[in-house]
Order: sequence, then C-alpha cells, then structure tokens
Amino acid sequence: MNPALLGGLAVAGFACAALPATLTLANLRAFRRAPQPPAGRAVPRVSVLVPARNEERAIARLCRDVLASQGVDLELVILDDDSHDATAEIVAGIAAGDPRVRIVRGTPLPAGWCGKQHACWQLAKAARHDTFVFLDVDVSPTADAVARSVAFLDASGAALGSGFPRQATASFLDWLLLPLIHFILLGFLPLARSRHDNSPGMAAGCGQLFVTRRADYERAGGHEAIRASLHDGVKLPRAYRRAGLATDIFDATDIACCQMYERNADVWRGLSKNATEGIGAPATIVPFTLLLSGGQILPFAMVAWGLITGWHGWPTWAIPVAVATAALAWLPRLLEAARFRQSLASAAAHPLGVAVFLAIQWAALVRKLLGLKTAWRGRPLAPQ
Repeated sequence: MNPALLGGLAVAGFACAALPATLTLANLRAFRRAPQPPAGRAVPRVSVLVPARNEERAIARLCRDVLASQGVDLELVILDDDSHDATAEIVAGIAAGDPRVRIVRGTPLPAGWCGKQHACWQLAKAARHDTFVFLDVDVSPTADAVARSVAFLDASGAALGSGFPRQATASFLDWLLLPLIHFILLGFLPLARSRHDNSPGMAAGCGQLFVTRRADYERAGGHEAIRASLHDGVKLPRAYRRAGLATDIFDATDIACCQMYERNADVWRGLSKNATEGIGAPATIVPFTLLLSGGQILPFAMVAWGLITGWHGWPTWAIPVAVATAALAWLPRLLEAARFRQSLASAAAHPLGVAVFLAIQWAALVRKLLGLKTAWRGRPLAPQ
C-alpha cells in the first residue's frame, strides 16, 4: 500500500478517535448521578406513570419495585395499552391490595400516533399529582430512585430530567451493542455546553426514565407534541426546548437497571425502529458513519494489517500513530465499563459493536426509503 496513503489514514483515524475520547473525558465529570433529597424537604407527591402492553412477565416485578419506594408519597398509574395477555388482571389484583396502584384502560390508538406516546399522554391526563415520573416496565428502580430523580429535577433547575439506567444484557447483540448508548451520548454531546445552549439540537434523553412537572409538561405539549415519534428519548427533550424549557440528563446507574431485550432478534428490531430519528436519519447517517468508521473501526483494521504484514511499507512515524489511535478508541469504552458496570469483554469487542451498530442504522434507513413497515409489540409501525 502507498506509504502516503497509510500515513494519511493514520492521521485521519487519530482525528476521528480524538473527538469522542476528549468529549468522554470531559463528560464523565459532567454526567452526574442524582443527588440525595435535601434534609428537611417536604415529602414530594409523585405520580409514577407506566405504559404497559403485553407485559405479564414483568409487570408484577415493576409494581413491587415502585411500591417499595422511600421518601415519596406516590401513586402508581399503569395504562393497559390493549394487552392481549394477563397484564391487566395482574395489575388489577395488585391494586385490590394497595390503594396506591391504579390501572387505566387505554383508548384505541388514533391515526398518526405512536402507541407509547399515546399511552404516556393518557397517563399524564390521569395523574393525580403534579410531579410525573415516566418509567418503562423493563426498568427496575431502587427504593430511592423516585425520590432522587425528583431531587435531581429540583437541583438542576430543568423542566425535564432524564436518567440513563444501567443496561442489563441477556443476549449476544445487547451485550455487544447496548453499551454504545453511553459511548454515543458521552462521545458526541458536549454536556456542559448543552446545559447553557438550550437549542433543540443539543437535547438528549432516555425514554426509560423521565421526570417532569405537570405545568411544564403541558407547556411543552407533552407526548402529544411528539405523537408520531418512535424515539421519545430524543424527541421529548427537543419538544421541551422548542417551548423554551430547559432539559438535563443524569447517570441513573446506581438507582435503576433496565433489561430491554431477551433475544438477538429483539435487539435488532428494537434499535432499528427508532434509528431513523437519530443517527440513522438521512442528514446524520453519513457524517456519523465517517466519524465512527474512521475513529472506531479503521484504527484496529490498520493495526491488524500492520501486524500481519510486519508494517512493511509504513512510514516510521505512522506506526506509533496507528497504535496510539487504537488505544485512544478503546479508552472511552474502558472508562465507561468501569463507571457504568459494563462488560470489559464487550469493550474489547468495540470495533465489532460499532460495525454492527452502523449496519443497523443503514438497514433502517433503507427500509424507510423503501417504505417498508415493521411491527413492534404486535402493532405495525408506519415508516418514519
């Protein structure tokens, strides 16, 4: 291979790897955990709002976890979104023994709405308290999770707070891919700037855990403002910012754990369904492909090629650059594995994970361009 080309690729790879490594180092300090509630604070009244569709395997555990919450006066409102299993019966049985639990029967899904957004919108209307915590069924909160989430909202001054739980894994693909949630978040969003620049493009969130107040929710338009979206983690914070309201995020590793998927096929479908509202969008997929391929795949390919060929034809200076770039690409994943209780083996497989992640983004975009529909939880989803 041409020595000049090898040298150019080594420099390009270093530049692409340096961006997420530098941002991650800064963001790990800015990405704080939710604080303890201040001493002497009045016990907050909170509505914990949970959309549920065909969740008979997890709903009892969710109820048990939320009802064990400490430091809050809560109600747990669960919306049965046309379940075809025993979800509603299980919740009704729990509600019969605990007046804090209510079940709401969802209305038929209107045209133009995504199922989850419609469910959350109905839950907000049914809530009796003015502080909302939206939780996904597959989140397992600790006893202090709700109280600390509310404390974060108070301390941050934001109108919408979002926590990123620890991601539990059960299959190869979620073991490989879900740690990339933190890598993408911390490697490409300058958190300190996002707290001062309230533009929608700087917004971030995780749809697994939101905390807000009724007045702010209504001012932003709530889930009705993103009715057609499949990606509330991105779209809801943007709706708040478009309404002039601040949003913020926090590290929920120590107060919540989420297991989204059980099978490899579920991981692929789950990451595909909202890909084109994020990195897989037509406007972002090419630059992100260049950045991620150049900084997270190319360095390892170059080092492997160099080792195989004995570095034949390489400029002398390019060899340490290539090796240093591979180390720089690994650095964020190793730091995140320690901070967020992720697998070190998954971090070691980082280049493969990025390659598969990009394949999912491109496959989702192709499906969108072809007008193909997919299904999620038994409902067909229109192409976004």
